[in-house]
Amino acid sequence: MGDAAEDRAKAARLPEGDVIRVLLEQHAQIKDLFAEVKRSNGTDKQEAFDSLRALLAVHETAEEMVLRPVSADAAGQHVVDARNREEADANAVLADLEKMDLDDPEFDLRLEAFRKSVDEHAEAEETEEFEPLLASRDEEERRTLGTKIKAAEAMAPTHPHPHVDPGSPQQKMVGPFASMVDRVKDALSKAV
Repeated sequence: MGDAAEDRAKAARLPEGDVIRVLLEQHAQIKDLFAEVKRSNGTDKQEAFDSLRALLAVHETAEEMVLRPVSADAAGQHVVDARNREEADANAVLADLEKMDLDDPEFDLRLEAFRKSVDEHAEAEETEEFEPLLASRDEEERRTLGTKIKAAEAMAPTHPHPHVDPGSPQQKMVGPFASMVDRVKDALSKAV
């Protein structure tokens, strides 16, 4: 599996705005944020974890809504189904991590296991989705898809939903990560 620098190098070989470039750059940012959470403490650790959660919400939702419909054609529905299952599993793990005290040593152990599963997921995307998309879609179509993902990233709110009181039973039932995903979906729907 590649590191963040390798992902950035792969991304740099693609045209600016290409959907695969955008996603590879996000993969690199995700890896950087995992490392930052691991080496941080206290407030810095919470801020890094919050940034990681926000980026994962944007990244996964944009892939689901923008990339996966095209991937189904380019790579096959079985590939899309596998990636969506992995993301659903990751969302459940992330929801559990959100409930933990970041100073608990168990948090670090679970976060490391989560990081490994996210890395494996990213590697599967890069080989099973990105390569067929590069082979089957021209640069213009990939830039259009990249523009949609960048629009979602720019519009995605990462704070509590304005219509839901942060301390309400609704907010507690939905969970912070799930709420971010919902807001990203709303923003992406408007962008596309």
